[in-house]
Amino acid sequence: MKKFVCVAFLIAIGKISVAQYDPKALEILEAMSKKYKAIPAFEANLTSAMTNESEGIKEEFKGKITVKGEKFKLTLEDQEIINNGTTVWTYLPSAKEVSIDNFDPKSDEINPVKIFEIYKKGFKYLYLGDKTEVGFEEIDLVPEKKNAQYFKIKMMISKKDQSIQSWTMFDKAGNRYKYFITKFVSNLKVDDSFFVFDAKRYPGVEVNDLR
Repeated sequence: MKKFVCVAFLIAIGKISVAQYDPKALEILEAMSKKYKAIPAFEANLTSAMTNESEGIKEEFKGKITVKGEKFKLTLEDQEIINNGTTVWTYLPSAKEVSIDNFDPKSDEINPVKIFEIYKKGFKYLYLGDKTEVGFEEIDLVPEKKNAQYFKIKMMISKKDQSIQSWTMFDKAGNRYKYFITKFVSNLKVDDSFFVFDAKRYPGVEVNDLR
């Protein structure tokens, strides 16, 4: 009897181990990543919500992100974040202030450009099912590091064209950050200068160079 229980336990552990790097989830993630990497430049309108049920918090905002390779510009209601692949500018219109810092591609901070390939390093992935009624497949990403900023990222990926419909990040403080794509424009023509903050265009802006 003890031997049977031991064998059953080992089989269960084996199934959990396989589920941590689910081949079905990987197949879907690879197709999604390939889709976005093949697009030279794109623009997406986002609706975002931060909720914390225990604290009774629900905040919503809209934004737009433009991506070209490793470069991106994220425009929100209260700030702009511009990254040309080496330098990051964070501009606060209400304060007329911009902070400049070096971009560290090895940072653990989640880069909106990297959301399409974040699963490739430091994450386990699990296929949770086919949401046939809405045309999406659900996948959870779980960080390998126990001290990661987020303990889970839930992705909803279109069955029709492998595009991301939404992703939700869960942190240990009970906060949930959901990003929903409301509009997507591919094959966008945009110059590299679009991803550089030009202080001359903002008279009176205070520049804080942290490099």
